[in-house]
Amino acid sequence: MKDLILKDVSFSYPGGFLAVDNINMEIKSGENVAIVGQNGAGKTTTVKMMNGLLKPTKGDVLIGDMNTKNYTTAQISRVVGYVFQNPDDQIFHSTVESEVRFGPKMMKLDQAEEDKRVEEALRVTGMDAYKDENPFNLPLSIRKFVTIAAVIAMDTDILIFDEPTAGQDMEGNKRLGNILKLLHEHGKTVITISHDMEFVADNFQKIIVMAKKKVVREGTPSEIFWDFETLEKAMLKQPYVSRVCRALGIEGGIISIDEAVEKIMGREKVCREKRN
Repeated sequence: MKDLILKDVSFSYPGGFLAVDNINMEIKSGENVAIVGQNGAGKTTTVKMMNGLLKPTKGDVLIGDMNTKNYTTAQISRVVGYVFQNPDDQIFHSTVESEVRFGPKMMKLDQAEEDKRVEEALRVTGMDAYKDENPFNLPLSIRKFVTIAAVIAMDTDILIFDEPTAGQDMEGNKRLGNILKLLHEHGKTVITISHDMEFVADNFQKIIVMAKKKVVREGTPSEIFWDFETLEKAMLKQPYVSRVCRALGIEGGIISIDEAVEKIMGREKVCREKRN
């Protein structure tokens, strides 16, 4: 397994537009990390440098002992899997199964291993029910899981998800959360860009906040979502449950419903004891 390190990294697009400005970032092997921030903060450019789709204009992106400057995108894709925000940028086969099978087949695995990876990826994403379908006949929300299955089948050490919750309903978000949990349990490094703060609070142990092309803070969900200076700088909102607790005057870094209920019940118990 490999740590992922960005050292003094900047990136400018042709024409001179600076998208990422001298950032440093370290993601340890096996971490489950969300990168958050408003549009234009530099998130997608940053993660595209992590898998070699873009090469830094300045600085270094290190994947273990690999410097991405010295490797092709195809070589890096064996280590870092990337799920695009728009699945239509990634899908090009006529059935779900052939789409998921493409990566393992290109790796020239033996047939038994190829079949095992494809079947497992289809199963954990729920795409086994659609394996004979043309992906473009499926709704956008389902097509996203097709691309997730295709990347899982590559069995990379690191997986990047760019806005996987976009277009998903509650059931889709729950399925995504279960997939992320399973990948984490298998020791994978999972990096996810998301604008859904509830999803981030529920599913990640570490958050990296970006604003104005820079990293402004990293920490646990309870640290980030109760740091109002950072939230204001990045133009982010607390998860709904945290906002409710704040309105009720309940502090303590609460980010989940269970924590809120426990705190409210505890306060109610104290009030009853005082009345008695």
